[in-house]
Amino acid sequence: MTAPPLTETPTVSKDSDDLSEFGYTEQLHRSLGTFASFAAGFSFVSILTTIFQLFGLGFGLGGPAFFWTWPIVYGGQFLVALCFAEMAARYPISGAIYQWSRRLGGEVVGWFGGWFMILAQIVTASAAAIALQVVMPAIWTGFQLVGGDPSLTSTSGATNAVILGSILLTLTTVINCIGVRWMSRINSIGVTCELVGVTAVILALFFHAKRGPDVVLHTGDIGHHGGYLGAFLVSGLMAAYVMVGFGSAGELAEETRNPRRVAPRTIRMALTASAIGGGLMLIAALMAAPKLGDELATQGLPYVLNAVLGSFWGKVLLADVCVAIFICTLAIQTACSRLMFSMARDHRLPAAALLSKVNDRTKTPLAPSILIGVLCIGVLLVNLGNAAIFATLASVCIVLIYLAYLAVTGPMLYQRLRGWKPDQTLTDADGKKLFGLGRFGIVVNALAVLYGLAMVVNLAWPRPEIYNPTGNNPVLLWAGPLSIGACILLGILCFPHRKPHPMPVRTPLAIEGA
Repeated sequence: MTAPPLTETPTVSKDSDDLSEFGYTEQLHRSLGTFASFAAGFSFVSILTTIFQLFGLGFGLGGPAFFWTWPIVYGGQFLVALCFAEMAARYPISGAIYQWSRRLGGEVVGWFGGWFMILAQIVTASAAAIALQVVMPAIWTGFQLVGGDPSLTSTSGATNAVILGSILLTLTTVINCIGVRWMSRINSIGVTCELVGVTAVILALFFHAKRGPDVVLHTGDIGHHGGYLGAFLVSGLMAAYVMVGFGSAGELAEETRNPRRVAPRTIRMALTASAIGGGLMLIAALMAAPKLGDELATQGLPYVLNAVLGSFWGKVLLADVCVAIFICTLAIQTACSRLMFSMARDHRLPAAALLSKVNDRTKTPLAPSILIGVLCIGVLLVNLGNAAIFATLASVCIVLIYLAYLAVTGPMLYQRLRGWKPDQTLTDADGKKLFGLGRFGIVVNALAVLYGLAMVVNLAWPRPEIYNPTGNNPVLLWAGPLSIGACILLGILCFPHRKPHPMPVRTPLAIEGA
């Protein structure tokens, strides 16, 4: 299906007019400010959670020089964020990825962009929730409710992980049902705690440095015989796993004051703040690690922090990591619920009438929040049978996120090549011009597409280090392409065939010269 022609709409001046221009009425509670919008994206990325989990993966695969994958991935993702910011300024609607890709690429592209993102966010929220098992029993053995072995690969550890993760997901579901005000308050407090924790970790590690910053120029014993490029590429998956979700501010656009101004700014801010904080944590950990050996590869950042901070302060930091995991799970579930609500409102999902209903008192779509919580707990149960399969699911969901991003940047580049550019006369609620890429639009957009394609190939490549580390299940090696194919086939079955979209495409992007 080809994309519909792009037409111009009048300049708007009020937040409520934004939705009416696109054919929607305001149902959600518009109460989020700049920091709450920023917090949504920053907590989704959650560098304290993800680097705590994945530092060992990057170092084990690429040695100290894996650090350089971090700025490379940030550069590529920032190109994507610039494209997203331009779209967020012109489409301040919940379900950002779905709404943007539909208007740029047509109904099929838009639906699959939203479909990929929903599946990915459900698995991502589950992966974030299961991280509690890595942290809480280390703080106090009483958190190991089942058995005595807290390892995720053990039967008791996997069972306990499901219990802790299910409790967390139940809490985040309740908070999402109460309303966006409570969600934003809790999320903002949590992000503040995470920022303090990240700063404390960086300062502590730099203060206890055992070697200079030139450590990032060494590859260690990695890839000396077969060349380093392959090891470097696979080590970059750590950064690729971390720096996603910065577009959450766009998902909450209908609940943000002056979203045309706030969302584009906070999309860029969330990614950049995460990249700076995460980059400093990586280099500081490499400088402060007692040894650059197997202990660092297998135990990751906790190994460094225990050596530097000791037992007491190490547990204080672990408590802060628990807060980061909590708000990360909350932010992902919130973003997914708004995406599901947006697609259901357009009658694009089964049970659309129920999923699109907004509670009159809380001004929150309850059914999507509850459904996502239940589905996330269901995904957690996979870990009971095989932790390797759960890890594979987590890897595949990142591939789906990058595919969803391509569903925006790809059609966007196609439309630019057709001759349109954003109308620079449009303004936000304060009468200020909207964010735009100007004459650099085609270059930035093209580079964003090339980066996205390269990352999808790199992420889905059948590597045993990622998809079959034990070597016991050859089928898992091809989990990336097989899972993508399965998601597409399932999507074809769920696609609303012969159901015309109730909302005609209307866009503030004008064809140049029209």
